[in-house]
Amino acid sequence: MKKIKTFMLAFVAMAMTAPMFTACGDDDTKVETVEKVIENLVSEYSANDKLVADQKAQSGKDEAVLLVAFGSTWNNAFLAFDKTIEAYETAFPKADVYFCFSSDICINRAAIGENVDDNGNIVKRTYYEPRYLLHAIGAAKYSTIRVQSLQVIPGEEFAAVMAAVKKFMNNGYIASAHLDDNYLKNVKLYFGMPLLTDAENDVPNVANALHTLYGSETGVVAFMGHGNPDDYDTFKANDRYELLQKELQKLSPNKYFVGTVDAPGHYKQNVLADIKDAGITSGTVNLHALMSIAGDHAHNDMAGEGDEYWDGEDPESEDNSWYEYFRHNGFTPNVPLSGKHPQGLLELKSVRDIWIQHTKDAELFEDAYHSMYPEE
Repeated sequence: MKKIKTFMLAFVAMAMTAPMFTACGDDDTKVETVEKVIENLVSEYSANDKLVADQKAQSGKDEAVLLVAFGSTWNNAFLAFDKTIEAYETAFPKADVYFCFSSDICINRAAIGENVDDNGNIVKRTYYEPRYLLHAIGAAKYSTIRVQSLQVIPGEEFAAVMAAVKKFMNNGYIASAHLDDNYLKNVKLYFGMPLLTDAENDVPNVANALHTLYGSETGVVAFMGHGNPDDYDTFKANDRYELLQKELQKLSPNKYFVGTVDAPGHYKQNVLADIKDAGITSGTVNLHALMSIAGDHAHNDMAGEGDEYWDGEDPESEDNSWYEYFRHNGFTPNVPLSGKHPQGLLELKSVRDIWIQHTKDAELFEDAYHSMYPEE
């Protein structure tokens, strides 16, 4: 088999066309840069391979769970991720639980410490991409792998998680040594879906959990999800927000409203219009994040308070926070806090348990293996 040689040539060809190489002044510099990139990649894989191999040797377990979140740079989000890992360790006692970010930006910014904890201390966390941990899990030869997407809707970010899993199963990641084809043919890999995947079951289940948590709040309750722009509405997942609002309104008419940061037709302006269409023109609007964690969007786009979050010359600006938008439209906004922060869905046990059930119910990812390097 000519796996390594073939892949290295393909990788170099790909790398040479990437934007990071177009500014190089001569061919020698380009080759040197490519070699450095390959060296760094191999080093990253090796580090993760050792981390996972050590964990498997210590635990003696033959199953692995890989949780994949988009990521964050906020300490309260890190703590929510820690709590989620602990919950999965309890739910899957026979498995080693691993965790990763799908966002390179979040990985890099978390590593340098973009935010502080509640005591003002800079917090740095090290997270990895799915490709590194998937390769490491495969190199350790766990017989069963459960990958769980911690996305809320099956949209653009979920598609990226799915692509990472498929590439792993096709032995498509660069490393110092390739995975055993025979292992990939026989490993049992289960793929857990996002929170609001199934409109028939997931949406009512989440609605019931949220109603139990927030049904006693005085005033209306407005949830802010992320959503995908029209051009990135993968799997037409944005409809989950409208479906969730309908289910919530069945439980308490004219109390619950659902909007997003990015999905057209579900902006804060649309939420305000829905509230007014229900005959409500004043009173309290309780704001909650419909996201796995409370990060930048929850703290700034939703809960941002003060002049820096309001442009009076452009009241409909997307940069205006939900808090200030509702305040300037005659309502009294309220952001319930846990400590000093809004809460994300992973902090809510009843909602987190739905993700865990998805992992337990995940179907076998069958017929996924097709080697990129067939025998010649």
